[in-house]
Amino acid sequence: MTALPEPATKTYDFVGIGLGPFNLGLACLTEPIAELDGVFLDSKPAFEWHAGMFLDGAHLQTPFMSDLVTLADPTSPYSFLNYLKEKGRLYPFYIRENFYPLRVEYDDYCRWAADKLTNVRFGTTVSEVTYEDEVYVVHTEAGAEFRARHLVLGTGTPPYLPEAVAGLGGDFIHNSRYVQHKAELQAKESITLVGSGQSAAEIYYDLLSEIDVHGYELNWVTRSPRFFPLEYTKLTLEMTSPEYIDYFHALPEHTRYRLTAEQKGLFKGIDGDLVNEIFDLLYQKKVGGSVPTRLLTNSALNSATYRDGVYELGLRQEEQEKDYSLRSQGLILATGYKYAEPEFLKPVHERLRYDAQGNFDIARNYSIDTTGRGVFLQNAGVHAHSITSPDLGMGAYRNSYIIRELLGTEYYPVEQTIAFQEFAV
Repeated sequence: MTALPEPATKTYDFVGIGLGPFNLGLACLTEPIAELDGVFLDSKPAFEWHAGMFLDGAHLQTPFMSDLVTLADPTSPYSFLNYLKEKGRLYPFYIRENFYPLRVEYDDYCRWAADKLTNVRFGTTVSEVTYEDEVYVVHTEAGAEFRARHLVLGTGTPPYLPEAVAGLGGDFIHNSRYVQHKAELQAKESITLVGSGQSAAEIYYDLLSEIDVHGYELNWVTRSPRFFPLEYTKLTLEMTSPEYIDYFHALPEHTRYRLTAEQKGLFKGIDGDLVNEIFDLLYQKKVGGSVPTRLLTNSALNSATYRDGVYELGLRQEEQEKDYSLRSQGLILATGYKYAEPEFLKPVHERLRYDAQGNFDIARNYSIDTTGRGVFLQNAGVHAHSITSPDLGMGAYRNSYIIRELLGTEYYPVEQTIAFQEFAV
């Protein structure tokens, strides 16, 4: 969407900063609300969502109803089904009989929605946010200013690199850039993949599929004791519910942080079918002889050096408490993403709330400011709202909640109880 000139004195109801799926969903849901005047800013030239992981056949781990709008407004023109209808693919999707959109398809859907909106401004980089005359002033690098009574932060979680690779040279990559560098990796004699989530599993399967074509050695290293499948049973899925958010948010802070560590397998595991496909592919490859691949569990990456085109990884087998090393020409870090507070918020630091761990103290209504309804946060709230925070299926619910806070009245129905089970005494 081409940026339009902004009236110098205009004050919006809210400004959304960052345009990932969650804030894009909010843009779609607020576009038809005459009583809300908002604008969304993003530094990218156009919508982009994990383009480095557009592997053939890779799909979402949530069904198509977890799109930008459906679980808030099934009649919205920005729904995934309407996207399919306009693209002439509704019947093929129906015949496919698979609820899970392809990852590249979901990205195209989001681009389709973004192109229809009038309230988004791509190519707009925020430099700082100040608070003046009881409104937030969002300053951009181009010198423009956007004034608003509320902010909704949706800057996402940047790639996380472990301390062991701090200052490490060479051409190692985070998995977020895998597709762009796949050919370079496959030209090497050996490749090591570190990590054990869905992205790591997809990359391992992709590289294993072509291992005999290119002749490299392939290692898959994880600190976890095994390659955990994503727990996806229906009663477990009820933990992505309003009742569980109420329960989890009311727990003591130290309990919530303990549970956050324990519940990673509920949203960071590998699709069970993919685990089985990896085993079947290993079996198939080995029928023809030995396969130059190793799967190493319980192995923490403690150090890394790079010299003459080779990485030497210092690993520790944590159950045996033994150190060992592994040499590799290529290195892929599928080490996930971690929220980092944007630098542009420094001028309004005193207006924001923090918990004892130094993270945002996120209220039940998703606000993080001292007034309790001025600044709202998308995602980055596992420690406060549990596994619902990164879940695409809960994005429309959270946006319905935020819209109710912005309006003061309920525009989209906000569900209160949907679960069969009881979480609290």
